[in-house]
Amino acid sequence: MQDLAAIGEFLEPIVLRELSVLQEPKKQLDYVYFVESGLVSMRIIAEGSILETAVIGYRGVVGAPFLFGGYGSTHQSVVLLPGRAHRIRAEDMRRIMSERSEIRDHLSRYAQGLSLHCAQTGLCGVRHDREKRLASWLCLASDAVDASVLPVTHDYLSSILGLRRAGITETLNRFEDEGLIRKNRGVLQIEERKSLERKACCCYRVISGAYAVSEVAIAAREPIN
Repeated sequence: MQDLAAIGEFLEPIVLRELSVLQEPKKQLDYVYFVESGLVSMRIIAEGSILETAVIGYRGVVGAPFLFGGYGSTHQSVVLLPGRAHRIRAEDMRRIMSERSEIRDHLSRYAQGLSLHCAQTGLCGVRHDREKRLASWLCLASDAVDASVLPVTHDYLSSILGLRRAGITETLNRFEDEGLIRKNRGVLQIEERKSLERKACCCYRVISGAYAVSEVAIAAREPIN
């Protein structure tokens, strides 16, 4: 976020450690996190089950939607891949937003993209098959970390997508046979990104398009030096 310089004095650099919890559901929003690297999983937890609704990576903001209404989170946000971020107290961020409309607009556009991401994920879970959903998740996660290597396990993919582990393994093996990915222990390497995108359902294009529109709109507002 290019507006970070305007709020620099309020930002605290932190390390995002694997499995650390940034937000808990039904808890007060204390901090907003501007992610520089790593991957954060936004999920809903109910009766012992987990449903991931979005992933947040570099240039993403954990807590953005809650700045525009309410002080509690409906999601749990957990660090999936370690990295770095800057955090700011939510009360400071709200005050700055009231004083600087460009920062408020920037965060609003990002929050709209993230909200669409969550809603589209819900639709995807009931409308699309295992292969399309898995390909879509791999593409979105790769975009979020800006890398083709994803240190994720079959067990993790099974839990957050709500699919049987055997089905995840079967699909990943098929992707590997087709040359789309390469599997090592605990790591997936995307080999043929364009081909993997063609395997993904329309949700990938809808979600990535929403974020792209947000970035274009923001860029259009920035002055040319």
